[in-house]
Amino acid sequence: MYKQSFLNTLLILIIIGICSEKVVSQHLHIGQSAPSFVAESTKGVINFPDDYFNKWRIIFSHPADFTPVCTSEILALADKQDTFKKLKTVLLVVSTDGLNSHLSWVRSIESIKRDGKGDVKIDFPLISDVDYNVSEKYNLLRADTTLRKDLRSVVYIDPDNTIRAILTYPDNIGRNIDELIRLLIALQTADSHNVLTPADWQPGDDVLIESPKTIEESEKLKASNRRGYYHLTWYMWFRKL
Repeated sequence: MYKQSFLNTLLILIIIGICSEKVVSQHLHIGQSAPSFVAESTKGVINFPDDYFNKWRIIFSHPADFTPVCTSEILALADKQDTFKKLKTVLLVVSTDGLNSHLSWVRSIESIKRDGKGDVKIDFPLISDVDYNVSEKYNLLRADTTLRKDLRSVVYIDPDNTIRAILTYPDNIGRNIDELIRLLIALQTADSHNVLTPADWQPGDDVLIESPKTIEESEKLKASNRRGYYHLTWYMWFRKL
């Protein structure tokens, strides 16, 4: 009796351990490699990341098709898709809805007429994740409900397939596409020039450099009179690009 009880307890602990490992493995971190996947989309089968060599990628998840906030976001992304292309960035939209739903929703969105704006054409794919493969790998599913729906999340992935930023918004608040573009340009600028960006930074603004480790190092930098460099205090140095 006691032996059977011990074995049952051991089995439960093993199951809990396996489940815990699975949960941990699904939690994304900035700096880790982006999980690979194959998925159906409105633009055909996607092999990620192989289809997007030397490109930045943004995975843009949403809760459901044919909903007002999500529709407004797809329209806004479509309006700015040429800007993303110029920044060598591909957009991938994902939800747990089926492919037929995605295709119908795309047709509906492209038929919308807006004052002062021309017809919209959605060039980026909408991924059908009915088996939750992508959503589970990227930790996109809601945890506060039994409904298997995606969060309103954004995942930035660089050309080396490294996750660089993760954002999550509430269901009732639409994402600001201009801010998403600003963040993308900030990441690219930081990489290209080995710099930091300060609060409220906009493309073209001055940038920060890594802080001198001591006041003495700061004084040496000041004495060097490097063109375009200036400081507000010894540990806060700016430079012009």
